[in-house]
Amino acid sequence: MRIRDILRNKGDAVATVAPGTTVRDLLELLSERNIGAAVVSADGASVDGIVSERDVVRRLHERGADLLAAPVSEIMTARVETCGPDAVVDDVRGIMTEHRFRHLPVVQDGRLAGIVSIGDVVKSAIDVLESEREHLVGYIQQSP
Repeated sequence: MRIRDILRNKGDAVATVAPGTTVRDLLELLSERNIGAAVVSADGASVDGIVSERDVVRRLHERGADLLAAPVSEIMTARVETCGPDAVVDDVRGIMTEHRFRHLPVVQDGRLAGIVSIGDVVKSAIDVLESEREHLVGYIQQSP
């Protein structure tokens, strides 16, 4: 299975914020959309960074409530791992597990094409296993 298969099912919408967006506004976006991360992008197409709930919590502990007025560019991860739509889901799951991050932007031709979460990747693995199980059960039930 490829990342494009996941995007076909979930869609390619990506929550983005400009680098100057305040942490307070970021939190509002994350809460409203019930998501855990947003891509930081000055133009909505490039990936300048990524910022997650985890980034906010860690910096809030260090800096206190004043952090809420700070721009997300101060807390974002600037060196962002990405993948393409043709990436193999098992490979992506390994990368996410090894590097311990839960969101991976999908980039095609230098433009943001979607985002996958560890939940999306795990769900796809479960779907594949369920399909294989159904095929095996069908095969066994058809045997003489």
